[in-house]
Amino acid sequence: MDVTAKRILVVDDDAKIRTLLRRCFESDGYEVVDAEAAESVRAAFAEGDFDLVTLDLNLGAEDGLDIARELRRDHDVPIFMVTGKDDVIDRVVGLELGADDYLTKPFHVREVLARVRSVLRRTARREAPPAASRETAAPWQGLDGLRINLDGMQLLDREGRDCALTTADFKLLAAFVGNPQRQLSRDRLMDLVNGSDWTPLDRTIDNQVARLRKKLERDPARPQLIKTVRGLGYMLTEKPVDLAG
Repeated sequence: MDVTAKRILVVDDDAKIRTLLRRCFESDGYEVVDAEAAESVRAAFAEGDFDLVTLDLNLGAEDGLDIARELRRDHDVPIFMVTGKDDVIDRVVGLELGADDYLTKPFHVREVLARVRSVLRRTARREAPPAASRETAAPWQGLDGLRINLDGMQLLDREGRDCALTTADFKLLAAFVGNPQRQLSRDRLMDLVNGSDWTPLDRTIDNQVARLRKKLERDPARPQLIKTVRGLGYMLTEKPVDLAG
């Protein structure tokens, strides 16, 4: 196994699914570890970090959402959810928790590979570059003391520190930055963030905005950058400025 290979943790209580996904990922050059419950997930992370976790939310006796909460709390790792076709509520909650993507069963291994590759590419883009190259990785935009690089999927706080955002959070940030000082409805934001891949039952935007405010606002309890537009949605109140160099 190539020591530089990406490591994937497959979490599913169905041994057949774990075997299917293991073979799928290993055939594509990934290093794979599998787990069937929360205890084995913790044990796997105790042995080393992972580049991505695939997580079946329906784990029988255990709640996959609890594992998702624990992962998001303790690890900065992309989460790729696997849900049943009709598990709309679990899928919405999973996205609210910060999952990066999801797929419904039954699925085709080729689609799994394509979606996982996409998540890993997005994650790689948002990783901070070396300090020596950071200043030349244009274009940067300034927003109330923050620095944003949409191309590089980077956010630096007011002290110049890297802020870790999930892919979903960064998409939401990009939606606001691309539409400054415009009132955006929740449906419009869902379209900008997820395209057509959502249902009217999806109401993750409010929770995503709350999460993003914690990264952007000087006082998240009294938001000034992302204002709530009563009865409509939200608005980015300031227009980002281009930064030279």
